[in-house]
Amino acid sequence: MFLKNYTSNTPVSKTIHDIEQVLIRCGVSGITKEYGPDAEITALQFHIRIQPNSPPVSIRLPADRESALQALWLDYADGEQLSTDGKKIIGYGSRKRLTRASFAGQAERTAWRIMKDWVEVQMSMIQMRQADFAEVFMAYVWNGRETFYQRIKGNGYRALLTEGTKDETNSSTS
Repeated sequence: MFLKNYTSNTPVSKTIHDIEQVLIRCGVSGITKEYGPDAEITALQFHIRIQPNSPPVSIRLPADRESALQALWLDYADGEQLSTDGKKIIGYGSRKRLTRASFAGQAERTAWRIMKDWVEVQMSMIQMRQADFAEVFMAYVWNGRETFYQRIKGNGYRALLTEGTKDETNSSTS
């Protein structure tokens, strides 16, 4: 598996600080941290004006440590037989002794380092005029309940279909 930063030892607090510094240099106003049940940071939220005189738009950037943990664990397990709860390798003769929980800290560090790299690349694209802010952050626009992506996904991606495609879809199912 290709996975950037999977061995990162950089503390999450340093990575979050680095992301905040990039966002501040690029003109955001207000950065908020969201915390999960274990007092871990689960998302960064910030505000920025897409155009000079437009109202600020909220952007929410999540780091899904549970999904990162699952990816690291399955890569380590590499097809070995797992316990019924999926948290241990039980294959006879396996030399792998780590459990899924062994990867929790690494998963969180990796998820945030990848987010930092992504933010840096997106901001570089904007500064190089290869893309504009709305183009790269549209999926993460936050209305206080859900991101734009979550709304489109929740509606079965219908907003992505053109009128012609929608008509063709409806006529083929009739």
